[in-house]
Amino acid sequence: MPDIAPSPEIDAVVRRWLAASTNRNPRAVANLFSASSALTYVGSAPGEIWTDDALRAGFAAMPDNILPFSYDDLRITGYESGPFGWALWTGTMVIPEIGKRTDFRGTVILTLEDSVWRVVHSHNSTPVSNLESLGQDPGNFDDLVRAATASAPGIAGSGMASVMFTDIADSTSVAQAIGDGAWRTLVKRHVALVGDLIRSSDGTLVKSLGDGTMSTFQTARAALSAAQAIQHAISAERTEPRLSVRIGIHTGEVVEDDGDFFGTVVNKAARVAAAARPGEIRISEATRIMVGGARDFTFSDAATIPLKGLEGDHLIHRLEWRE
Repeated sequence: MPDIAPSPEIDAVVRRWLAASTNRNPRAVANLFSASSALTYVGSAPGEIWTDDALRAGFAAMPDNILPFSYDDLRITGYESGPFGWALWTGTMVIPEIGKRTDFRGTVILTLEDSVWRVVHSHNSTPVSNLESLGQDPGNFDDLVRAATASAPGIAGSGMASVMFTDIADSTSVAQAIGDGAWRTLVKRHVALVGDLIRSSDGTLVKSLGDGTMSTFQTARAALSAAQAIQHAISAERTEPRLSVRIGIHTGEVVEDDGDFFGTVVNKAARVAAAARPGEIRISEATRIMVGGARDFTFSDAATIPLKGLEGDHLIHRLEWRE
């Protein structure tokens, strides 16, 4: 079995590479390309497959051909095994000049060359429905997983839980400012701190997601207490760079499979976290209802907003944590 491990270093390299593109810096983009002739880029347009020197030349002309853009809600999850690394990234491309917003997702494969991670393969796509692209809808992967586990008793379980996501705000800028090695150390220390606070509130750290975390709690009260403890601890840090974290919590029925969790509740918790501002804790209406009129929690700034990937509008609240 290969030794595969989450890699904050890969996260940082891919963030830096994507940032070089948004900053229209072809030299920085090309500097992170592998020297191998296997270098390949698969874009989102038909026929957009570039390789080797043609790819390098194409990116060198990037500022003349592409309107200025940026990414919103950029999330990166990287792994490494020996001399190879890879990452999945998702985000919304924003082109202000034409008022365009487009969801993107991509995979990046890297290889270690002279002790430096370099991109050898990148594949980007814009998601469309199976019905549109295939003429049929066989169901998405989550549906298939749920169907498979439901047909095999003992593989999966379900129950009520409060799901919490944390995410370092403006992580791309911090990673660029301090460099990959220092960023990797910082993320490891941050995740360890968050994990300790989650466990001290009787929660379970399910997984780290690059510079973020996902955790579950048997009660909403425990989740809210953990979120407040995390914000207090981060606010009290005096070591630079000072971090700011977004936290989101939603409560409902989840499906557990081999220690991981699936379902709409998980997706909504992630979207609630994405709706939070740096330094905020945002919770769903379902989570607020669970704690009722508990005097040790104060809620404010109720807002009804759309959440990406979920139907309708959703009521969320800010959980106050500053005394």
